[in-house]
Amino acid sequence: MRRAQLLLVLALALLLTACDSPGRRKKVVAPLPQTVIGTLPKDQSASLTGDAAKGKPLFLSNGCGGCHTYKPAGTAGKVGPDLDNVAADAQKANQGPLAEYVATSIKNPGAYVVPGFSDGVMPSYGGQLTDQQVADLAAFLTKP
Repeated sequence: MRRAQLLLVLALALLLTACDSPGRRKKVVAPLPQTVIGTLPKDQSASLTGDAAKGKPLFLSNGCGGCHTYKPAGTAGKVGPDLDNVAADAQKANQGPLAEYVATSIKNPGAYVVPGFSDGVMPSYGGQLTDQQVADLAAFLTKP
């Protein structure tokens, strides 16, 4: 009986060794970085030429003044950042040129949140406004 058990263990050991032979092992792979050639597409609304005169009615009709202070629009909202300081905020954010910073803030407000304000309060207007309307708003908010 002991001999039969020994032969069975030996047979199983040989079988397992044969199944784990180097020729039958599966290759282990790991994710490695790949070099991507090219550039990422830029936000088109930042490259469009905006019309500040068209931006003011957009600012007012979309309720921006309910949350933001902005003297050229005659608004005094306190929920969001004071847009009279948008150039200084953009410089602190270091997110690119002023018009691009403003366009991104309109379409994706969580991309950079001015210190002292909460993320998630401002809605995204990316799906509500066209790229041209975003450029018009950016022109209005960045005019000298």
